[in-house]
Amino acid sequence: MTNKKPLIVLTGPTAVGKTKCSIELAKKIGGEIISADSMQVYRYMNIGTDKITKQEMDGVPHHLIDILDPTESFNVTMFQKLAKEAVEAILHRGRIPIIVGGTGFYIQALLYDIDFSEGKEDLSLRNHYSKICEERGKEALHEMLRKVDAEAAEAIPFGNVKRVIRALEYYDLTGERISEHNRRQREKTSPYQFHYFVLTRERALLYEKIDRRVEEMMERGLEGEVRSLLEGTYRQDGSRAASEQMQKETVPLQIVDSSLALSDRMTSMQGLGYREMAD
Repeated sequence: MTNKKPLIVLTGPTAVGKTKCSIELAKKIGGEIISADSMQVYRYMNIGTDKITKQEMDGVPHHLIDILDPTESFNVTMFQKLAKEAVEAILHRGRIPIIVGGTGFYIQALLYDIDFSEGKEDLSLRNHYSKICEERGKEALHEMLRKVDAEAAEAIPFGNVKRVIRALEYYDLTGERISEHNRRQREKTSPYQFHYFVLTRERALLYEKIDRRVEEMMERGLEGEVRSLLEGTYRQDGSRAASEQMQKETVPLQIVDSSLALSDRMTSMQGLGYREMAD
């Protein structure tokens, strides 16, 4: 007999049908859904993230959706904390937590309770690498990581500048590759008795559905949504500086990447990554 907490994980590549499946599953087993999507936490980013609507939720409680403004930061540590709190609350109500996503690294962090508190931080180092990125580009920064930690470089897309910088910073401060730290954390025993499901679909059919989704996003007003975010229309304080910062960091790299993470390479990587985690 185990004292581990029950948990279900439902993942898969973009447009594979996770939303519909998760709703049906939650209704059948008395579950509540915790989103593991790193972008659906943001308000106003509805079209670009293909965010589930109230109507689509069909009465099933959802967590970690629409909890932050676009200019607020969100990272794996915050996700882990909020998701653990949601899991405990759902179990306390006698229901089953269902993690749906999304972001594989976030799911791993929750399942194995990865410790992110060990690493030191150095703002001067972070600024140093940020300057390199601005002057020489994301690809050059990513190549720097590849030279000291090829495994981390393979796992972190060059466009995820924040994680690339963090990996370089960690190496400089500790002398250890962050991939080694992450490997130790993954070897920990999970506090959950979890069942991990990966949805798949024939690639040609998946690409066809992705193409339709992009067309639907454009018809629903994706361009206007992005423009409003860039112009700071949705901001309450109207700060020009904050709006400019959002233009440089939040929208181009995340919402556009989220809605157009629909290429052959991205979908293939997602499918492979989820299968490896499930194994």
